[in-house]
Amino acid sequence: MKRIIIKKEKTIATMPTLTKVAAYARVSSGKDEMLHSLAAQVSHYSDYIQRHPGWLYIGVYADEAVTGTKDNRPEFKRLLADCRDGKIDLVLTKSVSRFARNTVDLLETVRELKSMDVDVFFEEQNLHSMSGDGELMLTILASYAQEESRSASENCKWRIRKRFENGDLANLRFMFGYQIVKGKVEIEPEQAAIVRMVFEDYIGGMGGTKLAEKLKRMDISRAFSGEWRSERVIEIIKNEKYTGNALLQKKYVVDHLSKKLVHNKGHLPKYYAEGTHPAIIDQETFDKAQAILNSRRLKSKTKSSTCSRYPFSSILQCELCGKKYKRKDRKGKVAWYCSTYLQEGKAACPSKQVPESVLYSLSTEVLGLEELSADTLRKEIAEILVPEPGKLIFVFHDRHTVEKRWQHKSRSESWTEEMREVARERTKRRC
Repeated sequence: MKRIIIKKEKTIATMPTLTKVAAYARVSSGKDEMLHSLAAQVSHYSDYIQRHPGWLYIGVYADEAVTGTKDNRPEFKRLLADCRDGKIDLVLTKSVSRFARNTVDLLETVRELKSMDVDVFFEEQNLHSMSGDGELMLTILASYAQEESRSASENCKWRIRKRFENGDLANLRFMFGYQIVKGKVEIEPEQAAIVRMVFEDYIGGMGGTKLAEKLKRMDISRAFSGEWRSERVIEIIKNEKYTGNALLQKKYVVDHLSKKLVHNKGHLPKYYAEGTHPAIIDQETFDKAQAILNSRRLKSKTKSSTCSRYPFSSILQCELCGKKYKRKDRKGKVAWYCSTYLQEGKAACPSKQVPESVLYSLSTEVLGLEELSADTLRKEIAEILVPEPGKLIFVFHDRHTVEKRWQHKSRSESWTEEMREVARERTKRRC
């Protein structure tokens, strides 16, 4: 019988592949005890991952003082970016509510990670997103977490509104001229002197723009970061709280998911409470300033005249700096520009122009019209926000939003045939 010989090649033992593991932690408050909790979470996950055999420690992504209902979590976005780049195989997190309280966002994120073979382990629920019943359980748990968020939000709003009904101040923080000391509102002497100067100069004939320039020259810092502008000065002039009285519930939060703060235009009751805190100016001075402010408004009639001329006046707003957009007709090319950009340039606000043709096109699309009507636009749309180049957010009066995107044309695309012919003739003459 013929002998059969099979040669077996020598093989080199391969090193086992390590699972790349990261963790995500979040707290929704900037209070010391919450930040201590965040530090404890970071320490726990760092130690846990590095001690686990077969795991490669990638890092802990931690967001401070943000809620799970918002999409502006920088560390969470960085975590997702690293997952997309293939840097992470497994994400550890404390619970579903820490990851997100919005059911839709949670499921969309988990599904995206699942498509990239990235598993998410929720420690408190002992649940892996890659498991067979993972999505079903996550849907149930996320719905519960979202409802818990809604309930907490409603309780918080109820407490605040009760305080307003009782004439108590709420959220009077970072107001220029005041400081909070052990829960009590006190006058900040140096800033209060500036407030009195602003009222005195305004009554003396100085306008908001000139006052803003004066405050800049004096190197006066605002309560928040940023430069003094005419609008910020006028906000001081209009603020009744400097008289020691307070008009309460001027703004309110729309819902627990967006947490957007909007002006109260009759949706909820307002309360005027007297003597709620120390006054910086007297009522007589305040009333004089209001009379001058109203008189200047009537003389300029800017808002009413522009609103009647152009459909988008006063409702198109830059989210980068908070200013309104203005219409400009440059050699037949009509576009809307941020007021800050027009007055102070790109360094002050890097926003881009929005062609009027784009506004008409997207507005008719959003409203389901064949032709745009200014009356219909203002009846349906409260404001149009411009958060970034190529993006518009239409905010309806019932506060629901519709997002639309568009692309800026390149310079070559924007040239007409007539413009090209003129350019060719100019080049020939130069030659």
